[in-house]
Formats: sequence, C-alpha cells, structure tokens
Amino acid sequence: MKEGAQKDQKHFTDMALKLDADHAVAFKIEDIVFDPRTILKCMFGCSDWGKGHTCPSRPGSLRPWEYKEIFQRYSWGIIIHSMSKKVSQDISFAIEREAFLKGYYFVFSLNDCTLCSECAGHRGEECVNPKKARPALQSVGIDVFKTVHRFGLPLKTLRSEDEKQNWYSAVFIE
Repeated sequence: MKEGAQKDQKHFTDMALKLDADHAVAFKIEDIVFDPRTILKCMFGCSDWGKGHTCPSRPGSLRPWEYKEIFQRYSWGIIIHSMSKKVSQDISFAIEREAFLKGYYFVFSLNDCTLCSECAGHRGEECVNPKKARPALQSVGIDVFKTVHRFGLPLKTLRSEDEKQNWYSAVFIE
C-alpha cells in the first residue's frame, strides 16, 4: 500500500460523506467478494442485457473472472452507499478524480451508470459518454450483497417496485 494510504482512506471516506453519501467505508481488496455467477443475474434478470455500453454483454467486454484478475491487483478502495443512484455515481467520480490527482494513476470507479436520462444503447446507438461510463459492481463479478454486508451496510432483496433501493459504487485505488 502506498505511503500515506491510511490518511488517504480517511480523506476519501470523509469526502464521500461530505458529498452526501449515506455511508462510505474503506476496504481492502480481500474484503471484496468475487463470484462469477453474477453474470447469470445479468443475462437472465436484467432488462438492459445486450443494450448498454457498460453491460457485460457488449462485444469485447471482459467476463467476471477476467475482471477479478484485474481488480485483485488493487490493494484498497472506498465503497459508497446512497439511496440515490446519481449521487452514488457522482461521488465515485469525484473521488476517482481526486485520487488520480493525488498520484493514484490506476484509480477506477465502478457504479451503475446514470450519466444520461436515456441510455443511447437502448436505442441501438453508441454510448455518448464512453470515457466516463462505468460498469456496475455486479457486472464485473462482485457479489454486492456479501461485500456490503461485511461492512454492516444495508442491502436487501426488493419485494416491490415501491421500495427504496440502495445504490453502491466503489472506487478502486492503487
């Protein structure tokens, strides 16, 4: 871990909370639960399958087991929780930028993309934000439920569309 990383962990978690995250926690890569079965939920449970730029179904996308090899090269990061998908994504981008400027040149955020009001992929068009769009944690093989429960963070299976959803982003820092 880079010298000063513990100080940076506190800085980035405090930053996330100041930017209105409901929770923000630092993680070690060992805390992240990878499971390639997540792709089954994408393939057979997501209406976006085959449409979005960040979807694991897009041509050239890595598979969860390939992503795992990449993300396990990181040593730590920050998990961001919000009841707002956009807030979670905005915070992850802010932390990604600041970490990059602090010298963490491999920093990378994962979040459920909400950059556009309507995804161009749903219209069969190319992504209008390909440099900024990021895949969701589950689409790269992360078991979000097990991972966030390790930190005591809230996440449950929704029983109706009326229930408020928890949104998670993560920033992998190295």
